[in-house]
Amino acid sequence: MLEKYKGKTYCFSPPVMLATLIAEFSMAAYATWRYKMDTVKRLAVTILMALGVFQLAEYMVCGGLGISGVDWARTGYVAITLLPALGIHMITAIANQKAGKVVKVAYATCAIFVGYYVVIQGALNGHTCYSNYAVFHTSSASNDLFLYYYYGWLLIGLYLAYRYGKLKPKYRPALNAMIYGYTAFIAPTTFFNIVNPTTVSGIPSIMCGFAVIFAIVLVAKVLPSRGKINNELDLSSLTKKIGL
Repeated sequence: MLEKYKGKTYCFSPPVMLATLIAEFSMAAYATWRYKMDTVKRLAVTILMALGVFQLAEYMVCGGLGISGVDWARTGYVAITLLPALGIHMITAIANQKAGKVVKVAYATCAIFVGYYVVIQGALNGHTCYSNYAVFHTSSASNDLFLYYYYGWLLIGLYLAYRYGKLKPKYRPALNAMIYGYTAFIAPTTFFNIVNPTTVSGIPSIMCGFAVIFAIVLVAKVLPSRGKINNELDLSSLTKKIGL
């Protein structure tokens, strides 16, 4: 697998992709072990697993191993398509809001794209491995729509995190951490797209390369902040029960 990369330095070379997916799966395992199970934790672990699955798919598709590149590309696209909807749901859950219409619409649009990439034969038809990212070749009809879907929900997520943080100061630290995490992979990806427009076709690969920063923020900032609130609520409930 690594033979064609010898003597070359690649930002998203197989060793880097392998290290990234191990880190993301490890963080998912740590979060499962460390924090109390609730909606926020389940969503965080699912996001970490989806990031890891995309990196695994990218690792396989660029390295071969005798597995169909299109099948791995399909797996990777399904994993990355889940992320915006999961993020919207998680922001809502952090703010202790019910999963209302916005969350339902996010999942509905997510399901449409997942169904498209899984069912439609020509939705994904190959891949190209460049020095710094991989490109999954998709049907031209879906490219712009997927871009709007992805950036649209990410920007809506930023807005919701900011809005809920203003309305609910108690949840602000965790929501601010979500804003920092989102920005950590949106900003550099957008910068690369502006500097070199040809990288637009590699957005999933580039974005997930930087998303490891978001994964770290989830485990190091978001979950501890939300866990602290849960502990305070549990203590308050216990105090009321014993009449203190």
